[in-house]
Amino acid sequence: MSADIRRITPADAEWPIQLNQLSRPPRELFIRGRALNELLTFERNSLAIVGARNSTYYGEKIARDFGTYFGALGWSVISGGAFGIDYNAHRGALIADGATLAVLAGGLDAPYPRSHDRLFNEILEQGALISEQPPGVRAAKGHFLNRNRIIAALGGGTIVVEAAFKSGAIRTARDSAELFRPVLAIPGPITAPTSAGTHNLIRDRIAELVTSPLEAREIIMRELGSD
Repeated sequence: MSADIRRITPADAEWPIQLNQLSRPPRELFIRGRALNELLTFERNSLAIVGARNSTYYGEKIARDFGTYFGALGWSVISGGAFGIDYNAHRGALIADGATLAVLAGGLDAPYPRSHDRLFNEILEQGALISEQPPGVRAAKGHFLNRNRIIAALGGGTIVVEAAFKSGAIRTARDSAELFRPVLAIPGPITAPTSAGTHNLIRDRIAELVTSPLEAREIIMRELGSD
């Protein structure tokens, strides 16, 4: 095991107690970077920003702007480290010198995707990389779906920027709703396949429509009963 990867369990002080609310909480996590009990506290709010890998310029700008806004407020921005919306949510938080956490689908000794090595190194300075998979395990299809529940549980709410009708981001939104966390969705063009999933969340009243970071913050704070 790489010397800078640490293993934590529910018995450790660093363990995020939010995960215990899951119907299938992880038995262990592998961490690189800052301690999770510094990044995920009651004093520091957190939210997940997720969406399509095959994103549009519109979606990428929205994700980056929202990440920057919440990062500047001192919130921890959580996403999956993937291409598209995830990348821009992390990048936005980093632009504001904010904390951001990437929940990955494979072992942290070889974070996936490898083309995001620079991003992951920057995240390590201001946040953390997290995985349910031990070192040596490569990212696989089932791992991506499983990690979505962790993203949902760590965030005080979830914002879906762009998502197709069937996607991992939609699964994250539904996981968040099952935990009674606020779910928000950004509207897009009605003709865009990349927004079909977000529109469906709004239509089914799983998510509340938002059009600005300030509006998103007000809804999350209201739903969580925070000042």
